[in-house]
Amino acid sequence: MSQPQVDGVAGLKKHDIKVSGIVFMLYCLVAAGAFGIEEMIPEAGPGMTIILLVAFPIVWAYPISNLVAECGSVLPSEGGVYVWVKEAFGEFWGFQAGWWGTVSTYITNGVYVALVAGYVHQMIPMSDIANQALKIGMILIFTIINLMGLKEVGKVSTVLSILIVLAFALVAIVGFLNWNSNPIEPVLPPEYTVVDGIGGGICICVWMYCGYECISNMAGEVKNPQVIPKGLMIAMPLVALTYVLPTLAGLATLPAGSWENWSTDGGFTGETVGYATVLTQNLGTAWGYVFLVIAIISQCAIFNTYLASGSRGFFVLADDNLCPQFLVKVSRKRGVPYVGILSLAVVTLILAQSDFTTLVSAEVVFMLALYIILPLAVIKLRKKIPIEERKAKGLYVMPGGKLGLVFYAGFPMAIALIALLVNGTDYLVMGLIATSTGPIAYIIFKKLYGGMAKNDPINYPLNKKTKLAFGDTIRIGVFLIVAGALSFFGQFWLHWYEIDYGEWGPDDYDMMGNIIPQVLEILKWAGLAAIIIGLILAVFGRKNLEKDENKMIAKDDQDVS
Repeated sequence: MSQPQVDGVAGLKKHDIKVSGIVFMLYCLVAAGAFGIEEMIPEAGPGMTIILLVAFPIVWAYPISNLVAECGSVLPSEGGVYVWVKEAFGEFWGFQAGWWGTVSTYITNGVYVALVAGYVHQMIPMSDIANQALKIGMILIFTIINLMGLKEVGKVSTVLSILIVLAFALVAIVGFLNWNSNPIEPVLPPEYTVVDGIGGGICICVWMYCGYECISNMAGEVKNPQVIPKGLMIAMPLVALTYVLPTLAGLATLPAGSWENWSTDGGFTGETVGYATVLTQNLGTAWGYVFLVIAIISQCAIFNTYLASGSRGFFVLADDNLCPQFLVKVSRKRGVPYVGILSLAVVTLILAQSDFTTLVSAEVVFMLALYIILPLAVIKLRKKIPIEERKAKGLYVMPGGKLGLVFYAGFPMAIALIALLVNGTDYLVMGLIATSTGPIAYIIFKKLYGGMAKNDPINYPLNKKTKLAFGDTIRIGVFLIVAGALSFFGQFWLHWYEIDYGEWGPDDYDMMGNIIPQVLEILKWAGLAAIIIGLILAVFGRKNLEKDENKMIAKDDQDVS
């Protein structure tokens, strides 16, 4: 007799994944090579680039890895950050974290497909039909791998990661053996201040060291999820070395002054330089094609792992009745969330045709918001689940006690806030618009599907008037207050940073270049309005919550009597 079909998290298949498998999946999620740093060098200067690449593992990647390791150890659940934030602050904020992380993956996964098509086109000129066929083929191949299961995703990630690490190790060795210039000179581009240099590099650096939390989305499919904290502690320095050593070697071996010509397609054409140039200059032109293949492999590796991670986001939300229910489907044989995987594959194919400037600007803010709420959740969870209790069970706890917690939580929040503001007005506006979709989506899905109240109405009661959870009006008000404060106070900084100090010009911006002053004025008044509305909702919600609590107490007393 066949077993009944089980959907949702309970239907997922567990896999025996070793620490090495976690390390290489993390390597693909975070890095998959040093591609992207090339854009940082002319923007920040070679010296500042090296300084940031060395500093960020200490003040950004190491704290985030520890935050993820601690939460993943105490709550090793499918859904990762969503589950941790929900446990710390409730359903509404948990949904926001889940929404931010998942939507950002849906938005950017098409970038990797488009980049592969672009790289292949440099080797083999393709027609539009051939270009589309390549994109479809790539998506199809890695969708099939993901449908086979998480273990297969890990095996592919391992093979691709080893090839990428070997390629960049070769760049580092060849570069150091042919050292002929000072790699950190100049520290900053001519006429740049330290503020300019940091502003030009911090956002790319944040991007390059993002993704450690994504592995936690799949923790429910790992037989021994305690291998994830171990993998995080190994992957973090591996990523840093992959960034620092080849970049330092590349700057040291290429001619002085060539740092201004670094670009992501450097070494593949004669106009710009990059990591491939280190090999073509010292080993021969054929190595440019070899490294172009590695660039293709890199994007494939990222796409493969993000297809796995991103497809679990809406799946877990649906399992908690906070997304359409067809997303909870799990394949009977393989035990994977196949609807989530297929839906992400389809969206990727659509967005792979798009201009990503607007989409990526929204995605950046999604991730920065996630890195602000994650440390807050860690602090809250330490109060709910004491350290002594965790240590008694042999679970991972960040070192350093209370002072360590300040370091691990404080630096990511501060850097995320700085990066949010130095990205520019257009990024802040698009990000605020994008993050506001979270509360809207929550209200819609909560009313349609019931959320946690559907399965557990006692512990997650609904307000009869709003059909939302008790206290949700307050939480929505708090969201508006935070967003409003960011708009209102941020516009003062941005006015100085972009217009007074930065000598604003319309050509300096990806979007809204002609109307930056007007947009800043809108931010000021819209932010003030959001603060006022948020305060009203919070006060109104607090009064209603007290009434509801009094009614429940009275009802309980009546039931007892």
